[in-house]
Amino acid sequence: MIQLFPNEQTFILFRIGSFTLDIRWYAVLIMCGALLAYHFSKQAFKEAKYRDNDFLDSLFIYTLWVGVCGARLWFCAFYDLSYYLSHPIDTIKVWDGGLAIQGGLVFGALFAWWFCKKNGYPFLKVTDMILPNVMIAQAMGRWGNFVNRECHGGEVAESYFNGILSFLKEGMYINGHYYEPLFFYESTLCLIGWILIWLVLKKHQNKRGDLAYAYLMWYGVIRFFIEGRRTDSLYIGNLKMAQLTSIVFFVIGLLGYLGVLDRFLIKEKPTVVFDFDGTLADTRKGIEESFRTLFETFSDVSLFTDEVKSEVIGPALRDIFAKYFPGIDYDTLYKVYRTRQIEVSKTTNRPTLHSDEVLRKLHEEGYHIGIISTRTKEGVEEILESFGLQDCIDEICGLKDVEHIKPDPEGLIQMIGKNKWNRDCVMVGDSLMDMQCGNNYGAYTVAYIFDPTRAEALKANSNVTITDMNDLLTILEKKTSFTYNEK
Repeated sequence: MIQLFPNEQTFILFRIGSFTLDIRWYAVLIMCGALLAYHFSKQAFKEAKYRDNDFLDSLFIYTLWVGVCGARLWFCAFYDLSYYLSHPIDTIKVWDGGLAIQGGLVFGALFAWWFCKKNGYPFLKVTDMILPNVMIAQAMGRWGNFVNRECHGGEVAESYFNGILSFLKEGMYINGHYYEPLFFYESTLCLIGWILIWLVLKKHQNKRGDLAYAYLMWYGVIRFFIEGRRTDSLYIGNLKMAQLTSIVFFVIGLLGYLGVLDRFLIKEKPTVVFDFDGTLADTRKGIEESFRTLFETFSDVSLFTDEVKSEVIGPALRDIFAKYFPGIDYDTLYKVYRTRQIEVSKTTNRPTLHSDEVLRKLHEEGYHIGIISTRTKEGVEEILESFGLQDCIDEICGLKDVEHIKPDPEGLIQMIGKNKWNRDCVMVGDSLMDMQCGNNYGAYTVAYIFDPTRAEALKANSNVTITDMNDLLTILEKKTSFTYNEK
């Protein structure tokens, strides 16, 4: 038999013979709040171009369970540790009540840090997108306390509930007395905090971590004062545990927001991904000569204008062949193109200005370095070997390695996901297609101005432009976060 609302604390009651299972309003409200927080966090992930929904789903589910376990252990430790050590089986009886949200936050944060590190996601960036939304779950969860007749203050007169608090009057009448509705105050303040942080501060965020730090300060303050008036607090000695934890939260939040903690945080090196032709390798002469031969053989060489010369540098050969030599078999065109390219490339190919020095330095400093090219992987490897740079590159994603080429971010997603490299990524390229690829992934885009005619378009579609590859080292040294929409 199934009963809806069998009593004011229970949402659904299942009875099968002697077996009963009840789902309490407290659990329902917590889960509704968690799902709402998940919804807003998912929107933030989309804004940041984080496409791996499996990561967010796994993080949400695992952190929720770890948080519940942490909240229970925190309660048991500070409610009556000696009792639970003597009756360990009672530790799992969450249905009898006893969860401490601050314990859930501490355990959940530690797990989230490990999970982010394991999967290559920047922890502070993820907490900025998730932690402020926890206040929505907290705001809803406090109404579960109302149902359970807990999280209240001391006795008050009946007149206390005259006016806007009148709807709480009946629920706050417990064992013949009226009590101060602290749950309502905390719920309201959590909702206000979410509005201020998520809808206001987010638009004026100065650095990564600010939203998470603001959450710690806001929640630390309101919980400290709410806890000071509660009559059912957890204690450590003669001190209220929640107030001590709130002080720690506030101090961490303040130091982080002011930037003091930045000097103690280990700076994670971003993944650095380069385009190849025109970015690392000056192959323009070989490409131009090869296309000139194609126009001489299959079209009219007078059509090979300066504008066309600029256009053929970067895109996939198949696309350029289809545009300028329609109806001619790709393999026939490629055979002529490749033969001429081999003839001239040995004397014309060379690294772009300082790119060889920069690659070696990045390799020595332990950066993960990748290349995404519309050439084949073998073609890139051949040129890198001629430059003596093959050992500096960790992975190459060539034309045949992806189903969708640039500007689709498939190559970046595949390369970084497979190797579990840092999700903070710097995309360096010399074409609009490279910048669009980086932006579509959510990378920090660095436009290398190899062709001055592209400068205006590149500047408008990148985070920063450089004319010397040495400038990339300065950018990597100065910045602390590498996401396209972050300051």
